[in-house]
Amino acid sequence: MRSGWPALLVDTNVLVYAHDPRDAGKQQIATGILERLAESRKGALSVQCLTEFFSVMRRLPHSMPAAEAAAEVGRFSRFLTVLDLTRPIVLDACRAVEGHQLSIWDALIWAVAKTNGVPFIVTEDAEHDRVIEGVRYLNPFAPTFDLEAVLA
Repeated sequence: MRSGWPALLVDTNVLVYAHDPRDAGKQQIATGILERLAESRKGALSVQCLTEFFSVMRRLPHSMPAAEAAAEVGRFSRFLTVLDLTRPIVLDACRAVEGHQLSIWDALIWAVAKTNGVPFIVTEDAEHDRVIEGVRYLNPFAPTFDLEAVLA
């Protein structure tokens, strides 16, 4: 990891849980992660996560108005480094779909982290502690998850 570069990439599900009151425990954990990342400035996300967040928040049973969802996208963009999707990232993700048995959406997030040298992805969508080509998945809801160790 480069000095001053993000320590971890936040997946969409963490962003959504922070705003979804249906699971108070996960909401509290996700909110705490985002608050700590706002403080530390060591978090990143893919531009894909911003669009997914907007889309999901518009579809939930307690949907967020478009203007509010857009404001949250802007807020995330201010305290998390936003990493772009590029042609090489898309091609690497396509390779990972078969090579690592990932959905294209999960492969895109993985490829963004790998290409940009971000060593961790925080998500509930992968096996906790799984490593793919140097990128480690961490489930923020796993009992062994330790955000401070990742940020150290």
